[in-house]
Parts: sequence; structure tokens; C-alpha cells
Amino acid sequence: MKTHFLFPNKFKTVGWLLFVPSLLASLLISFSRINTDDYLKVKVFALASDELFSKNRYFTIIENSITDELLLFGLVVGGILIGFSKLKFEDEFTSKIRYESLVWACYLNYGLVLFFTAFIYGMAYLNVLFYNTFTLLLFFIIRFHYSIYKLNKAVKDDE
Repeated sequence: MKTHFLFPNKFKTVGWLLFVPSLLASLLISFSRINTDDYLKVKVFALASDELFSKNRYFTIIENSITDELLLFGLVVGGILIGFSKLKFEDEFTSKIRYESLVWACYLNYGLVLFFTAFIYGMAYLNVLFYNTFTLLLFFIIRFHYSIYKLNKAVKDDE
């Protein structure tokens, strides 16, 4: 079976190495309310920048902490590599499970977004939007790997 748009299986390991530490660090920073603005400050190119109490600036160089950006890159790139790397044994049924898991994750993710949009306001809603950038991948990974686990367990039980 030809699997279009999937990464080789070895990319899954790289994905886990990016995703897990980024997720743990993001959760630790978020729930401990650690301010990351003083860590990893570098000069970066900004398409747009609106700092508190200053004028909006466009197409400029600013000094910024890149901690949040690195963690988000780790979460998104890691999640994509985990979720969209081939399994060792990839067949049509695996593709069906992958598709169903992705649809299920979309429904769950956007259902939660609608729920939180209706009931969370102000600055707390920014956290919802931040988490939303990677929760779709997280829900997909959990559902897909759980479904594959159940399938493998059922096959072993039949033997």
C-alpha cells in the first residue's frame, strides 16, 4: 500500500524527543506561572510587534525571549512527526484508524474550543488559544495510538 504524505517510521522517535520535553516544560511554566521573558533573549525579526505602552512596529528587529516560541515549535513539530510517521507495519486498516482518529480529534478539539469560547473570558482565554495550537495533535496522537494498542491487543488475544 502506498502511504502518501507520511514520514518514515524513524521520524517518530525524533518527534517524541521534541514533543515530550516541550509539553512538560510548557505545562510546568504554565501552571507554575514562571515568567519566561528573561530567558533566552535574542534579537529577532518581527513582522509586527506591539509591546505594552509603546507604539506598534512593523518589519523591525526587536529583542525578545524565544522560550515560548521554541516550546511551541517543539510541540507542533514533534506532534506532527509522531502523528504522521508511518508505523512499522502500515496497511489500509491503519490508514482507516488514522483517518478516524484525526476526525475524532477535530470534533473533540473544536467542540472544546466552542465550549471555552462560551465560558472563558479575558486573559485566561489566551491560554485556551495557546493550548489550542497543539491540542488537536495531542488528541489525535492519543486516540490513534490507543486504537492501534486496542487492535494489537485484540489480535494477540485471538492467537
